[in-house]
Amino acid sequence: MRALAIAATGMNAQQLNVEVIANNISNVNTTGFKAARAEFTDLLYQAERSLGVPAQAGESPVPEGAMLGLGVRTAAIRNLHRQGSLANTSNQFDLALNGRGWFQVNAPGGETIYTRAGSFNKNGDGQLVTIDGYTLQPAIIIPVNTIDVTINESGQVYAKIDGQAAPQEIGQLTLSNFANDAGLEPLGNNFYRETLASGAPVVGVAGDPGFGKIHQGYLEASNVDPIKEITSLISAQRAFEMNSKVIQAADDMAGTVSKGIR
Repeated sequence: MRALAIAATGMNAQQLNVEVIANNISNVNTTGFKAARAEFTDLLYQAERSLGVPAQAGESPVPEGAMLGLGVRTAAIRNLHRQGSLANTSNQFDLALNGRGWFQVNAPGGETIYTRAGSFNKNGDGQLVTIDGYTLQPAIIIPVNTIDVTINESGQVYAKIDGQAAPQEIGQLTLSNFANDAGLEPLGNNFYRETLASGAPVVGVAGDPGFGKIHQGYLEASNVDPIKEITSLISAQRAFEMNSKVIQAADDMAGTVSKGIR
């Protein structure tokens, strides 16, 4: 019976939906995390009666046919790049983006990857790095005798050097934008990679048109809404149960037929 196969596709789809929701909930406290949403589309249709074909010669076409859908399949898992709330940390190397843009990071092998998680620190050479030790692009090197670092909303980095009255500008942070943020490939560890779907990066300065501002001493929180995720979880669970009921009903019907034949 086709109902068994159709309902099975529904159960598979809702299982994937629950897995996406579970990943969102597990990252509710992950800095800079962007929630995802599973999207589905219907499968091919089987024509039981064709559309627009005359029932008899010389007659007008029938107004509607009989097209039976064969289930559902996963179309995409879309990352929702909404702005997360900003949490005050008072750490001078914590940076949050308010608006569009991505920090550029040098990955091993020379590849440039991108992140919204601005929990940076200094390495042994005084260079700003991510929590995984990857350096920022462009490089920002903090002098050894620095007693305070200030980063303004435009990404200009100033160091207060011991013995000097005025802060000294030591670098300029730049950001990257993409035509389609949802097309970036998630790599884990809060990193994303450019793809053909995302388009090429457009590099600019924070605060310029189309770019967000940098806030020192803040981190962008996860944009996961726990209440919405729990609601979606309940809905997915009910949909899974309904599909399982269809399988049970189809199995009972098949059993009735087989018993009648015997």
